Formats: sequence, structure tokens, C-alpha cells
Amino acid sequence: MPGMKWIALESNPEVMNFWANKVGLDPFDSQFCDVYGLDQELLAMVPQPVKAIVLLFPWPGPWKEYLIREDEKIKAEGQPPIDPNVVWVKQTIGNACGTMAVIHALANCGATLKPDSPFAEFATKCKGVSGEERIRLLEANTAFAEAHAQAAVAGQSVNPGFDHPPHAYTAFVQAPAVPTGDGETHGKRLIELNGGRDGPIDRGASSDLLQDVVAYVKDNLLPLGDSVEYSMIALTAVQ
Repeated sequence: MPGMKWIALESNPEVMNFWANKVGLDPFDSQFCDVYGLDQELLAMVPQPVKAIVLLFPWPGPWKEYLIREDEKIKAEGQPPIDPNVVWVKQTIGNACGTMAVIHALANCGATLKPDSPFAEFATKCKGVSGEERIRLLEANTAFAEAHAQAAVAGQSVNPGFDHPPHAYTAFVQAPAVPTGDGETHGKRLIELNGGRDGPIDRGASSDLLQDVVAYVKDNLLPLGDSVEYSMIALTAVQ
């Protein structure tokens, strides 16, 4: 729906768990938790296995320029084929990038969903339909909108209301590698899912989701700004 806008979501695992649990994530299977830093001793504190990562980063500044250049390169040169089962939805709702990251995480990580829940129904309907149809499914989803409205005011910081916050979100998951015709393909790929981009982005081979995301952030994003401007939240198995 053109012009639709939500209140920005706080980068807070409690807020994300509130939204996810309300729309159908099984809280006894998986929950979001903080990643307190990029040093190995802090990463070791994150419960395993890690199923998805939500990254908050500054916006716009040099980050926007970096993403534009990358989108242009992908358009010109292409990228490795991405598993067709990966669910990506273009963001058309203003300030919804936090919720979009949570949606992309839940839809692609294999977390257990409550049967007949709003998210289970949404994920099922997204399979095998066009990108435009996925947009319509999201824009018409009143359960998601209501959960977002409640979650957006449940955080600890001062909410910016409908103003655009100075940051953006993206999600990372693993997906099976796609055979290219040169032989049998094994292993997993690191896939970035950002509703503000042109589609899913392949970030290379992946054997450890958390470590691979941290490596990508250190190598590509931290040179653009100070590390304190980032926050990372992991969707992990409940211990």
C-alpha cells in the first residue's frame, strides 16, 4: 500500500521476541538474544546453534553509498545462484526495516512455528509466488501490523515515532548451495536479506553463521564507521 509507514523498531531482543512470539514463533524452540561484541570471548557467550543474525547499522552516510555500489556491481556482473526456497520480500512499508529483518530471519532459518499461526500461514503463502504477491501478502497482514505497533512501543529507548531513524537493519541466514552444472555441490552459503535491496545477496560459503557474519562485518562494514554504531542480535536455539 503506497505511503504506508510504521514506527521504527528498537534493536532489542526483547522487542523482537515480543513480535516473533506474538505472530507464531515457538518460544521453547528459538529466541533472539544480544551479541555483546565481536571479540571471540564475547561471541563464545552466544547460545548455539545460531539460526539467524539481525544486524543494525548506521544509515545513510557511507553505508548507503557502499550498498548502491554493490547493487550496481551485482546487476552488472551477477552473483552465485541462490536457493529458490529462500524467502525475500521487498520492503514497501516505511520504517519497517527492523520487522523486515525479523521476518526474513524467521522465514529462512528453520525455526519451529506454531501451527496455524499468522507467521506459519504467511511463510506457507510466500512459497512459490512472485515478489509482487509477497509484497501484497505483507502489506495486507493485519496481524503483523498489530504486532509491530505493540512491539515498537515496548522498547527501552525514546521512540522516534514515524521519523526515519539514523540506522537500518539487515538479516543473515544460511541456505544450501545451488548446483551450477559443474558437478555436485555441497555445503551452505551465507545469504543476506535486506528488504531495501534488489534481492537476496550471496556472501559466500558458510560453515559457521555467527563467525561468518562477524567476518563480513569486520572486513566490509567496520571500515565505514566506528564499531559502536552497530548492534547484532542472534536468533538461537533455546537452551
